[in-house]
Amino acid sequence: MKSAYELAMERLQKTSPSFSLTEEQKKELAEVDSICRAKIAEKELFLKEQIREAQIEGKTEDVELLQKQLTSEVRRLQEDCKAKKEKLRAGFEKNL
Repeated sequence: MKSAYELAMERLQKTSPSFSLTEEQKKELAEVDSICRAKIAEKELFLKEQIREAQIEGKTEDVELLQKQLTSEVRRLQEDCKAKKEKLRAGFEKNL
């Protein structure tokens, strides 16, 4: 019977196998991160400005809708970023 530690290590190995990334691969992943952060910041700036304007005008329903939109947009962009990085990592592993 395996210990909890051994089971956890097996799960970790499945989700993120241990192999070293080259500097070029690290740069590629960092570039994806950078692009994603920029997209998120752009979306936050745009929607937060709209939220502020709706608050000034007293449109509470619009404020709530915009806040929900902001939350879902940020979540979607983060998921896209994660998927792109996973795809890159999968490609890196194939090239081993």
